[in-house]
Amino acid sequence: MDIWDANKLLLFIAFVIPGFVSLKTYELLFPGAQKESDKLLIDAVAYSSFNYALLLWPIYSVETNQVRESQPTAYALFYVFVLLIAPIAWACTLKKLRTTEFFQRSMPHPTAKPWDFVFAQRKPYWAVVTLKDGKRIAGRYDSASFASSAPATEQLYLEENWVLNDDGGFERPRTETAGILILSSEIVTVEFFKLTAGEDNGRKEAGA
Repeated sequence: MDIWDANKLLLFIAFVIPGFVSLKTYELLFPGAQKESDKLLIDAVAYSSFNYALLLWPIYSVETNQVRESQPTAYALFYVFVLLIAPIAWACTLKKLRTTEFFQRSMPHPTAKPWDFVFAQRKPYWAVVTLKDGKRIAGRYDSASFASSAPATEQLYLEENWVLNDDGGFERPRTETAGILILSSEIVTVEFFKLTAGEDNGRKEAGA
């Protein structure tokens, strides 16, 4: 079978590319476990069919009004929209719907892990990490910090490592701190405290 045959190639583009674009967009919005290639292909075809079902009337109008012959540029741009832009729009719309309160009543949240849910918001925090040996690591999670996301193993980089005082408060940043990297295999809990605007190297009391 010649996979480079023009008709087969067009069928592949038509029934795989839109779904593949939707799936990859959705994965970027909600990272998760990687799917096997055969399941990915089936999902891509299903999403492509869904894409055409939603755009059936515009496609029918374009094809029956001889737009290809009269306005070839507009025709080409329309199918760029159908194959690439619309699938991205459906994925973004689905993300928006699945995170609404209405959908949460009957469907699980699309983000699988609390770790990803919290850190995807990119909010700044004071963080206290308790390790399996009982040691506590305090630090600042802000714009220069980083947390891994699914499907990668959870790891946390805090841009500043702080010293805790006897009362559990954030006393001061460690001298010349360049941050600290923490592996999830050693973590028992991660506790967050709000980091208010303008709060920098001032003393922060944990639990205050």
